[in-house]
Amino acid sequence: MSTEITDNAGKSRYEIRLDGDLAGFVEYEPAEGAVVLVHTEVDSAFEGKGVGSALARGVLDDLRGKGLSVVPLCPFIKKWIQRHPDYQDLVR
Repeated sequence: MSTEITDNAGKSRYEIRLDGDLAGFVEYEPAEGAVVLVHTEVDSAFEGKGVGSALARGVLDDLRGKGLSVVPLCPFIKKWIQRHPDYQDLVR
């Protein structure tokens, strides 16, 4: 199964696709030097398959690569960062 995570800037969200099918997304709002992660949603057909975790990791890796910090308002992303201490340095 191929996984692709892209920044759909037109919709202000990162999307994850599995074999071309939209499986979930993280909505965001840009802020000065940071990105506010507002909401994460995974399609029910893909729940329990690690899609949310893969999406969180992909989003945070991309933002780290861009030199941005994050404001995790989304409860899922906030908990994911708490469970992965190597990403806590991204939190503003």
